[in-house]
Amino acid sequence: MKILAIEHENKNATPAQFARYAHAEAARAWELHQRGFLRELYFRADREEAVLVLECDDVEMAESLLATLPLVEQGLITFEIIPLRPYPGFARLFDASSTVATSEESEQPS
Repeated sequence: MKILAIEHENKNATPAQFARYAHAEAARAWELHQRGFLRELYFRADREEAVLVLECDDVEMAESLLATLPLVEQGLITFEIIPLRPYPGFARLFDASSTVATSEESEQPS
């Protein structure tokens, strides 16, 4: 299951606190990436907060993995966790019957 995790910083956290755990945070993120759980990692363009794409069995697994990040352990950040599912719209629009009807309609002269 794909999980979107959006970081939210603790408003009372200081830059010094973040700096203290930055290396350990990066090392743990790299480990999660190497193990196939952390698939993508971004910073938002509008502020300095991370957006992660995880591949996990379920939301609880994502929560457990994110809880092992040093910045989470220290209470400096939390994550909003959003489970994702595949978009079904194309199947509804382009199933076999509608594809045939669309092709026949486009072949008829106006």
